[in-house]
Amino acid sequence: MPCYRCGARQIDPVRGASPWKRAVRREAQVLVCPDCQRVHDLDLDTCASCGSIALICRLGEIECRSCGEIRLARAGEPLVAAGSSGSPASAGPSGSSGLAAEVEAALSRVLGRP
Repeated sequence: MPCYRCGARQIDPVRGASPWKRAVRREAQVLVCPDCQRVHDLDLDTCASCGSIALICRLGEIECRSCGEIRLARAGEPLVAAGSSGSPASAGPSGSSGLAAEVEAALSRVLGRP
């Protein structure tokens, strides 16, 4: 999964903790590369209770890693992050068709298909 903001891909990690961070944006799990973490306006979802951006999304739930609040993700209704324009067009790279094409290309390379 690439960085949601700049599209950089993770490389094989060195020993230890990964410098990449997980976050939630428009109620979807995203990765943030170390370079983009330095930017202060990341347009990420925040916890309604404590305002933290330390959220994780799993199995239809969004959990705050700071205060522990858990809520259901709204299926089909993307959350607009604080300070964003609210326009779905500014959502950035997304969509399953792009992922499907990437997976197909990777399988072709690995399996030696033309």
